[in-house]
Parts: sequence; structure tokens; C-alpha cells
Amino acid sequence: MLPFWLSIAVLSLLQGVTAALPDVLRWQVAERRRSGAWALILPLSIVLFVVAGAALASASADGLTYVALVGVPLGAALALGVLMRGARPPLALLAAALFALAWLLPGSLIGQAAGASLVSLSCVTLGVLIAAVTPARWLYAGIFAMALIDAALVLSRQLQAPNRTLNAAHPVAHLPSLQDAAFGSAVMGYGDLFIAGVLGALAASAWGRRGQLEAAALTAGLALAFDLMFFAVDELPATVPVAAALAVMLVSRRVRSERAAGRAPARSQAAAP
Repeated sequence: MLPFWLSIAVLSLLQGVTAALPDVLRWQVAERRRSGAWALILPLSIVLFVVAGAALASASADGLTYVALVGVPLGAALALGVLMRGARPPLALLAAALFALAWLLPGSLIGQAAGASLVSLSCVTLGVLIAAVTPARWLYAGIFAMALIDAALVLSRQLQAPNRTLNAAHPVAHLPSLQDAAFGSAVMGYGDLFIAGVLGALAASAWGRRGQLEAAALTAGLALAFDLMFFAVDELPATVPVAAALAVMLVSRRVRSERAAGRAPARSQAAAP
């Protein structure tokens, strides 16, 4: 078994990779459905998980396990075939291969890596779809709200019990558990990769490929730095580094814009006779 520090570092890097993968979806149907209300999916996903976990205990965890068992491979196939950078329809078949590895090699690093990859790719699909129907400014708010709620619930210790119940749930016939990403001795919640997929899709749409890669690198770097806090605590809200990466991107973009605006008059004056 890998040590925890190395296991969580791999999952933190996976957050960065998840942010780097989404492509931009150009679809008329999505354009007609654009609304800021879609951004509510991000914070509500955590609130509803806690409410359902408290009300239904293991029953809700079992239900989410089977939803993930079907939805995650399908989402991964969509990402590989259509919605990620470099997607090709034949690549969708890789989702079946990853599923087979996760099923046939449970507990091994290869099986865990396959399962975590499926989860990451399904989050790419969700991120692309949400970014396609949600204006950017509302997605900013949704990402920040999700991270704030996640941090508040972790600090008040209201998220730990539902997480433990969900992590312990397994489908029948030793089928893989795809409701979270496990690698080595660490586990990262689905929402932590979901928010990274949303950030990546948002960055690709708002700032282009270069901005997306900057956001992905920031996400990975801040997540790795955030992991140092595990020396003091046993659970952290891994949505926070993603929101922090967005904040840094917004500030840096504004500074660049102001500098460019300040240089423009100087150039025009120098060119005047």
C-alpha cells in the first residue's frame, strides 16, 4: 500500500488533469438552455448529499453507488469520444477497458487508477455540459459557493459521517465502486473532481486553451500545497484549492487587462506627431 502522502498527491494531480481535459461544447440546444440557475448544481450537490446521507444513511449510499456504477462509465465514454481535448469516437471504447480493469483488479494500484480515471473523465463530461448552459459569471459564483459550503461542512464535521458511509458502500458481484476516487491509501470525493471539471470547462470557454492550462496547473499546485495540512488534520475540503485557483486566475486576468489598458494610451501618444 502506498503511503498516504504519495496517494493524496496523485489524487491532487488528478484534479489538475481533470481541469486540463474539457473541450468547449458548441451546441445550439445548449445555447437555448443557458441560465444562471444551472450554477446551483455545484453547491446543491454537497447540501443534498449531506441531507440525504443524514436522512437515509446507508440506503442513500447504496443508491448512489449504483447510480455511479452506470453513470460514471457512460460519462467517461462521452468524454473520450466527444467532449474532451483530443476526443475521438473510437476512444469511447477505452471506458469499457478501464471499467474492466477496475472490476478485475480491485484493490490494486492498476484497478484503482482505472476507477479514478473513469471518475475523472465523467467529471470532464459534467463540466463541459454545465459550462455550455451556464454563463461564466454564474459559474464563478457556483464554484466559490461550493467550496465555501464544503469547507463549512468539513470544519463543522457534518460531512465526515456521510463520506464514511458512501466510501464503505459497494455494489454486488464485486463490481467497482465509482462514487469516489480511491488511490493507494487516500480517497477523494466525487465532488472534488467534479468542481475541477467545471473549472476546466469554464477556463477553456472563457480564456482559451492557454488559460485552461494555467488554471489546471494552478489547481494541481495549490492542491499539492493544501495537502500539507494533512499533517495537522485528517480530512480537508479538496474543493478549496480549485476555488483558489479560480480566484488567482480572475485576479491575474484583471491585472493583465489593467496593465494592457495603461500601456495603450502611452503607445498612441508616442506615435502621435
